[in-house]
Amino acid sequence: MALYSEKVMDHFRNPRNVGVIENADGVGEVGNPVCGDIMKIYLKIDNDVVTDVKFETFGCGSAIASSSMATELIKGKPVSEVLQLTNKAVVEALDGLPAHKLHCSVLAEEAIKKALKDYYDKNGIEYDRSLFPDCDGCEHCCGQ
Repeated sequence: MALYSEKVMDHFRNPRNVGVIENADGVGEVGNPVCGDIMKIYLKIDNDVVTDVKFETFGCGSAIASSSMATELIKGKPVSEVLQLTNKAVVEALDGLPAHKLHCSVLAEEAIKKALKDYYDKNGIEYDRSLFPDCDGCEHCCGQ
């Protein structure tokens, strides 16, 4: 049995939505110092819908595939749906990841949530703070 699914390999070899959005409405960057993966997600939001999304990822194939798939899952979706995206949904859409690579899907979820929080903060939009983990000091992001 192959270690990676065909979908993981496809999104690694042919990542979707790579790049930067100048003047993005929301930007989220997260990293895992243990493995060295860094993800940055850029969102363009119009009328409460993610109209464009781009990413830059420095990391392994699973990190790139997770970023690519996550952007595909949220593009064109209302912010309320984007907030519901979980790392589990990213893994399922990729037809699985090896257990030791699941953290890559977690980073994708966290980067998107951080970008949404940035959007809310920039625009003075009220939000439920419990939906956004404090990743600046958490064990996962800081490796404490």
